[in-house]
Amino acid sequence: MTTLAHGTDTLTRDALAVLQPGFVGTSAPDWLLRRIGEGLHSVGLFGRNIHTPEQLAALTAQLRAERDGVLVAIDEEGGDVTRLEVRSGSSFPGNHALGAVDDADLTHDVAAELGRRLAACGVNLNWAPSADVNSNADNPVIGVRSFGADPSSVARHTAAYVRGLQSSGVAACTKHFPGHGDTSVDSHHALPSIDVTLEVLRERELAPFRAAIAAGTKAVMSAHILLPTLDSERPATLSRRILTGLLREELGFDGLIVTDGMEMQAISATYGIERGSVLAIAAGADAICVGGGLADEDTVVRLRDALIAAVRSGELPEERLADAAARVRALGEWTASSVREDRAPQTDIGLVAARRALTVTGSGPLLDAPAYVAAFTPMANIAVGDETPWGVAAELGRRLPGTETGSYGDGVSADALLAAAGSRRIVAVVRDEHRHAWMASALDALIAARPDTVVVEMGVPQSEPRGALHVATYGAARVCGVAAAEVLTGA
Repeated sequence: MTTLAHGTDTLTRDALAVLQPGFVGTSAPDWLLRRIGEGLHSVGLFGRNIHTPEQLAALTAQLRAERDGVLVAIDEEGGDVTRLEVRSGSSFPGNHALGAVDDADLTHDVAAELGRRLAACGVNLNWAPSADVNSNADNPVIGVRSFGADPSSVARHTAAYVRGLQSSGVAACTKHFPGHGDTSVDSHHALPSIDVTLEVLRERELAPFRAAIAAGTKAVMSAHILLPTLDSERPATLSRRILTGLLREELGFDGLIVTDGMEMQAISATYGIERGSVLAIAAGADAICVGGGLADEDTVVRLRDALIAAVRSGELPEERLADAAARVRALGEWTASSVREDRAPQTDIGLVAARRALTVTGSGPLLDAPAYVAAFTPMANIAVGDETPWGVAAELGRRLPGTETGSYGDGVSADALLAAAGSRRIVAVVRDEHRHAWMASALDALIAARPDTVVVEMGVPQSEPRGALHVATYGAARVCGVAAAEVLTGA
């Protein structure tokens, strides 16, 4: 075998090159820098790795000092899913709000500004946008991460997002192929199945991915979902029929195929991450995303060794691993040499978009005195996380000093809520009311007792608007809360 820098052979370097691991800390640990020197070509960042833009820029510079073409990836969708602003909430509304506005130029410009901020911090691969068609309103994991339920609209906005993001020199990774929108199971917890015909799949789920490919998306992320019409045995991430047959050959995608997080239960509980990673590369994936929960050197070594062993046993063709590694390196070269459009920062475009997305129903009076904000808080979506603040309480408190808030979950007592509110006007903040019977029941009781209640829906607005005023924000990003507070106080 050919021996390269750091005394690492070609097979080992290729096995490391296809991994996209995470790590713990706000600076790169020694083991990570050492593995980059040995051939690791990608790193995934999460909220735990980020405190400030300046710190993030120092971290990415530290990584590039070891390898200039390293891919630094992040899950920065904006909206509910943010890593840059995990502790404050995003400055950008998410896909559902952009889809509600339905201005593709605005979507492009929001993505371009988000890309500009990522590039300024040294991030060059974004695991976004979500191109899933939210055809199942009860979907527990996509929801406001989708541009909507209409395939043509989702396709149009997906393409605009890809073009905007990549105009800033940041590679888009369109997800979750071949579409995670028609599921009622979260693949973080189990393996979902979408049992639709091939015709429906092509007309609905695949439309946004065709648009993304036509727009030049540099990467596509696979979904851990079972599609019996294509492969009744293996989920998309591990299916050659889906990754190679459908994505590569039928749709003509020639960029980087990235897996969703391999530690997710849909893969790890069934195949294990080592076996799953081998099967994914064999099926046509090029990069193994791991590190949302498993973020240590041992994980990297185990996956590296599993890939090497699979090649040596003949289970994984060495040419397939080499091709995957070459695609990773090629994307690193693109990010290092890409020409970024010269544009002035649009620092307020996220708030502009959030304001345009609002739908206000009802004729009740606006708020002009301290209110009581009742936040009906469902279990957190793992993709979103539970550390990111959401709601309207903070912004209403700034505008109406003396405003107080309480958080309520399943089992909420309307009497206790009313007692806490006292004589103050109640603002009930909900998130996907239609998916939570306890939330709808509590809201019914609250409005019956206090008809002047204001309702702010910060999820997918499927339920009938009610309350003296009803505001749909189409997402729970910080700017969505600001826009709602503005309209409720007449700003």
